[in-house]
This record gives sequence, C-alpha cells and structure tokens, in this order.
Amino acid sequence: MTSTITPYEDGPLIVRGDFELRTPEGEPIDAARDTIALCRCGRSADKPFCDGTHKTFRFKAGTGRDLPPARPGDPQDA
Repeated sequence: MTSTITPYEDGPLIVRGDFELRTPEGEPIDAARDTIALCRCGRSADKPFCDGTHKTFRFKAGTGRDLPPARPGDPQDA
C-alpha cells in the first residue's frame, strides 16, 4: 500500500492513496474514496472523519510533530 498523511494546520489529517481504515477492534471502515480527512479535534459528529467542526471552536494544531519538552538529564541533540 502506498499512502500519504498530511496534517493540515488547525485542521484534519488528510490521507491520500491506497490505505485501510479500521476500528480499534480491527473491523474495516469503508472510506468510500482515495482521499479522506480524519478528525484531530475530537468533536466531529462523523468520527473518524472530519466534518469541519474544528472551525467552530478554533481548534489549534500545527503541521509538524509535537515533541515533548526535554527533561533534565535527557541527552541533547548534537
């Protein structure tokens, strides 16, 4: 399978390509298309898909990986 997942700033994860979507129990979810938007805000009425609800309460999320803050004693990157 070949797919890409793109986090949109303050919005959903866009999944494109050949992928399988499953419930936590392993049951398949029919995506019905090759490009889908997955909810990141947790408030969509159509989970796991995005329904645009994030816009109504100004959901904020970046496009990069959020790293936890460094802890004292953690090795530093060179």
